[in-house]
Amino acid sequence: MTASRQFVESNADAKPYWEAAQQGRLVFKKCSSCGYVQFPPRHVCPKCWSDSAEWISSGGEGQVYSFSIVRRAPTPAHAAKVPYVIAMIELIDGPRMIANIVGDDALGVSIGDRVTVTFEPWEGSALPQFCRAAT
Repeated sequence: MTASRQFVESNADAKPYWEAAQQGRLVFKKCSSCGYVQFPPRHVCPKCWSDSAEWISSGGEGQVYSFSIVRRAPTPAHAAKVPYVIAMIELIDGPRMIANIVGDDALGVSIGDRVTVTFEPWEGSALPQFCRAAT
């Protein structure tokens, strides 16, 4: 039996996020009332509870806030990927999000490293991942 990665179907709140990812764009919801930029996308603003928001494009640049290097596969589907880096990214123009650091130099990651978004095809969609930026 071969294990495969499972992709969670998006709900109505996240559909524009995943459609943009398929196009190689990173977008977030910004509250029209208080200006809070949220991730993950929700129907109401978690700060002021307004249901008025717009989708904004992100430049996809940020820095590593925290990270962990996974050296032991949590499932058979991940065995070929270890070691890999899971990081919390603090984006310049928005929220923090968790994603993988990818690229040949991913295992050399440090807190504070500058990163840029890239997209990895996955199960008919695309996942935002991050690469370390050249310094």
